[in-house]
Amino acid sequence: MDTWIREVVTKKVTLAVGLMSGTSLDGIDAALVQITGKGKDVQAQLLHFQTLAYTSEERARLLQLCSPDTSNVALICETNHWLGKKFAEATLNLLQTVGRSPEDIDFISSHGQTIYHMPEKGATLQIGELAEIAERTGILTVGDFRPSDIAAGGEGAPLVPFIDNLLFRHHSKGRILLNIGGIGNMTVLPPSHQEDDIIAFDTGPGNVLIDGFVQRATKGQQTYDQDGQLAGQGRVDHDWLQDLLDRDEYLQAAPPKSTGRERYNQTWIEARWKEGEHRGLSIPDRVATATQYTIESISQALQFDTVKRVNIEELLVGGGGAQNPRIMAGLQEALDVDVHKMDDVTPITSEAKEAVAFALLGYAFLNGEANTIPTATGATKEVSMGKLVIPSRYLLNQGSV
Repeated sequence: MDTWIREVVTKKVTLAVGLMSGTSLDGIDAALVQITGKGKDVQAQLLHFQTLAYTSEERARLLQLCSPDTSNVALICETNHWLGKKFAEATLNLLQTVGRSPEDIDFISSHGQTIYHMPEKGATLQIGELAEIAERTGILTVGDFRPSDIAAGGEGAPLVPFIDNLLFRHHSKGRILLNIGGIGNMTVLPPSHQEDDIIAFDTGPGNVLIDGFVQRATKGQQTYDQDGQLAGQGRVDHDWLQDLLDRDEYLQAAPPKSTGRERYNQTWIEARWKEGEHRGLSIPDRVATATQYTIESISQALQFDTVKRVNIEELLVGGGGAQNPRIMAGLQEALDVDVHKMDDVTPITSEAKEAVAFALLGYAFLNGEANTIPTATGATKEVSMGKLVIPSRYLLNQGSV
């Protein structure tokens, strides 16, 4: 076993597959990544990216797990193994697309799917069984990153800032990298900074309320507001918007902090939907208000003292929210910085960034390197996050460990 891992980490060029399933529950993102260098000199090249979409039934199944009201231990247990098989399928589909075999790949690194996140109680749970991935692909598999940071006193999130620091820092410009998925998260990168200066946290709801309203309105026929069209047909109810912002305790909490569907879940979405209904608002008005809620929550996040101390010149936006013209225009109007799509500025596409990030987190773990930023997660120290699964192919080819 030691010999095999040593061979992986001593290669000049390493091939990895990064896997990610986020809070939007759109599907499994799979990135084929070429990695060179070590430590702060690491470089990543995205060779190919694709998504294995969830069916509406699969998405509903995962959503069911994210609330104590609809989940149970038997369903979690079963879905953990089913999802591991699905992650393996996403990997093998990717390799088939690019004409590679599993033997060409040095390791897989999987984020899994977060179904509940309780950092205030020192707990988090990601599913997508690593043993299923390793066994079905025959590839060394790394995953389950967050618990190691939580064990060191951190939030277990956000984790992507470690990669933002390596790949996207600018020598003269202060940057914020903002990802708007189901939940929004940002990394604040001062120019020519030290790692201790990095600030990162979840901003609150990203697309989760917008998507929930659209799915509710279309009975699941649409999963998001394409090009912000529904929001564009409506008007923002500013009284309701202010009430929503005032009641959202998470937005008021200072970083470091993290959140997810344990807070912004289906019960929460349904309650907001009924509030809009009781106010007599049309569906476009509700979606427009939800869209402005996302914009305002991000704008508020820039007002924390730790963020304001940094001279920010650019906001680079990725995730599904970057494809919504209403959000992008709203951010530009609300903020006194240049707002760009991440894809227009950086070589790694925003849709692939998180999958690439987890490939690099796995690479650092295999090299025995720290792969967290304590100022982002609130941990008391750096740790090397991850767990390792050896596929049985190793035992068959090399003998007993």
